[in-house]
Amino acid sequence: MVVTTTISDSDEHLRSTFASRYVRTSLPRFKIPCGPMPKEAAYQIVKDELMLDGNPRLNLASFVTTWMEPECDKLIMASINKNYVDMDEYPVTTELQNRCVNMIAHLFHAPVGDDETAVGVGTVGSSEAIMLAGLAFKRKWQAKRKAQGKPYDKPNIVTGANVQVCWEKFARYFEVELKEVKLREGYYVMDPAKAVEMVDENTICVAAILGSTLTGEFEDVKLLNELLTKKNKETGWDTPIHVDAASGGFIAPFLCQELEWDFRLPLVKSINVSGHKYGLVYAGVGWVVWRSKEDLPEELVFHINYLGSDQPTFTLNFSKGSCQIIAQYYQFIRLGFEGYKNIMENCMENARLLKEGITKTGHFEILSKDIGVPLVAFSLKDSSRYTVFQISESLRRFGWIVPAYTMPPNAEHIVVLRIVIREDFSHTLAERLVFDIEKVVKEFDELPPHASVKTAHVTLDNLHRDKGDSLNMQKSIAESQKEICSYWRRISDKKTSGVC
Repeated sequence: MVVTTTISDSDEHLRSTFASRYVRTSLPRFKIPCGPMPKEAAYQIVKDELMLDGNPRLNLASFVTTWMEPECDKLIMASINKNYVDMDEYPVTTELQNRCVNMIAHLFHAPVGDDETAVGVGTVGSSEAIMLAGLAFKRKWQAKRKAQGKPYDKPNIVTGANVQVCWEKFARYFEVELKEVKLREGYYVMDPAKAVEMVDENTICVAAILGSTLTGEFEDVKLLNELLTKKNKETGWDTPIHVDAASGGFIAPFLCQELEWDFRLPLVKSINVSGHKYGLVYAGVGWVVWRSKEDLPEELVFHINYLGSDQPTFTLNFSKGSCQIIAQYYQFIRLGFEGYKNIMENCMENARLLKEGITKTGHFEILSKDIGVPLVAFSLKDSSRYTVFQISESLRRFGWIVPAYTMPPNAEHIVVLRIVIREDFSHTLAERLVFDIEKVVKEFDELPPHASVKTAHVTLDNLHRDKGDSLNMQKSIAESQKEICSYWRRISDKKTSGVC
């Protein structure tokens, strides 16, 4: 008689996922583990940790796209393993990038014919795009100074103090002085007249922002072009303009077609735009286009042949994914001009709805403008009982991520909340957010007056104690609030408050 025996599974196989040994001990944080674990366990562990992240759809601090159509998601997953730099191996992907560059150049009124190839490149984001544009300006300025026999070791760029941190990075990394036009209360963008006053013979360009990170406002590029043209004639210089259209470059062409800010202005030599913002693509793609080939020094373009053919490249990095470029082309042909226009109009309508709801609470002053990026920036009319930082913290209870920050110099005493409206922010969500803001404000209003005032004093007292000073309890609440804001400015990088 044959006797059969059954070999039982190991104890590990008999345990459920959350009783397995892989979730009963702390995970490695400093050293790679000695051995592997089952793929199911690794997936579950990482997935569980990610639950503690915020919900991207409710992250109203970010300009970056958080939703795309399922069809585009499929395209992204199908091409996620393609390295864009392998142009000879993936020629169609390269062709799609070139089509995107041409479409963007025509959208920005570049002086190229219908059948001409525009000058531009896809980047990881607007930060890389700005680095490339800045390098082009620096090299052209240096070449001209060398030809004239003049010093070329002290280049500078003129910007507003409201520029994103990537400009400060460019200046520091590539040894260019950043000359900032300071802001003032009630005027939170670069003043073109003051900017032109700061221009000198070492200025490689003036950078204008189409869609300020702080308030979404479009700077007056046309006036800047007029004033700078006049100064160039008087001085014999040829100082150009770069437009940082990271946020507004895919808004103005559809909603403000008569607004002159792009290559219609002669001094605008290059423009960057973020495909992963209102270009409606997931994070990881930006674009920079130049007016003509003459505006991009040939010495910055590298030619390589070890991937199969001669390939020109002008990027800071080498390898990068292809899927975002493919996704950008999908959006262009899927939506077309009318589709983009419809989405941007809807975003502006939801911003208007949100603005009206916030205004009706009676507690806030709106700082953002009707023309610009669809966002609402607002400050408390009275900060004596509670601050925007407390409101921001309380809104997280409902899942909303709404940033609170202070303005750059010389308006650092102004503290604001900012809500960015993206394509996936619906009319219903806008109504819900207004309801939650009203609820939070009502809770603070119902606190005993002395409690909130005491909190403000204790907070400031702690700040002073850190410095070894004593608090003057006779200071007004307004002075205390201003000092608290100044403290936050000192301990944080001035360009990180409104990070996208």
